[in-house]
Amino acid sequence: MNKKDKKQDNTPGTEPGAAIDPVMDLDEATTPEAEIQDVEDDDSESEEVADLFKKYEETQAALDQKTKDYLYLMADFDNFRKRTMKEKSELIKNAAEKVLRGLLPIVDDFERGLEATKGDESGEQVRQGMELIYNKLVKFLAENGVKPIESTGTDFTDEFHDAIATIPAPDPSLKGKVIDTTTKGYTLNDKVLRHAKVVVGE
Repeated sequence: MNKKDKKQDNTPGTEPGAAIDPVMDLDEATTPEAEIQDVEDDDSESEEVADLFKKYEETQAALDQKTKDYLYLMADFDNFRKRTMKEKSELIKNAAEKVLRGLLPIVDDFERGLEATKGDESGEQVRQGMELIYNKLVKFLAENGVKPIESTGTDFTDEFHDAIATIPAPDPSLKGKVIDTTTKGYTLNDKVLRHAKVVVGE
């Protein structure tokens, strides 16, 4: 080996016999330009994520509002349905109220006629005919929900009674009670069809 070769072998930073790589590994090197590009990519991704998250929140808020509106609408519809069914039921139940009220004076006349002919043996057959018609009429009213209001001897209440006169009570226990009923009252399906006209003790 000559002197020139020895000089090459003793180059600082190399080991004897090791090959010298004159080219640097550029893949492992990081340049300032590459670092800037990485930062820009990160910022772009962050903005995109932020935009997506914002859109998600807006969509969720809109969905929540639509859900609330739907629930309110369903509640309103359910109330409307129940109210309509109730009104329909009341209409069906009391549809014949006017007709039935018109029959009450006829019932009154029958009752007066029966009372007037009580004890008259000469007109017994006529009376029996009147009773037959009267009973059929009362039965028809009952089948349609019409019931007489209990009056005489009960406590006076303006819910069912219409006081046309007051008289001194013949007994202290009759004060505030119905002494006499001049016109019978009736209810239709628990609703007053006609108030009873009564005399009240005081």
